[in-house]
Amino acid sequence: MSNRQDPGPRSGFDRRRFLTTAALGGATIVGASALGGIDADAAFAAPMPSLDPAIAKSTFAEGRITAINGSVLEVAGSYGEQHLIQLTHATSVWKLRATTADAIEAGDGLYARGVDMPDGTIAADAVWVNIVNLFCTVRGIAKDRLHLTHGDGNHAVVGRIVPETTTASYLGGSLTPDLSRVRIGQSAQVLGAWRPADDSVDIARVTVGH
Repeated sequence: MSNRQDPGPRSGFDRRRFLTTAALGGATIVGASALGGIDADAAFAAPMPSLDPAIAKSTFAEGRITAINGSVLEVAGSYGEQHLIQLTHATSVWKLRATTADAIEAGDGLYARGVDMPDGTIAADAVWVNIVNLFCTVRGIAKDRLHLTHGDGNHAVVGRIVPETTTASYLGGSLTPDLSRVRIGQSAQVLGAWRPADDSVDIARVTVGH
């Protein structure tokens, strides 16, 4: 990856507000490392003991990527802290779906899990890019999007339906690409990837009736 700079912060989006502790139901762990699962739900799971006796504990970091220098991500945390996230050939990357480090851009939000290194970097075993976990209400339905509100202020969010990616789970059932049973007025939980350009969310999974 080449050196890239963040074009500047956008207002109206609080990374930490979206990183809740509740894991969504109806998913299967698709992979794991010594530090835990690497699917999207693992980003919201409670920390687990390392399965590798050589690793005392895992470290977590979150924030906005301000620059990318080779395989190192410079990250500004939500409360002013700074992180250097070292990507390796073994780092798992999620950005709406499992992908590669080439999909990461300056300005993206990030949640990373890894191990502290002597040089002050965090060697990441997994990074989740722009991941959001929203408890919301369905306010409108269109062919390619769901209109949602969330939070005490009923903040409006556009949830984009991504062909061959977006799935639904009804009453805790198995995942299906059929969204025809989603109804206006339903409470829903949306797992997806935030789009920094317009504050919309690409939906990976919508769960209703949970």
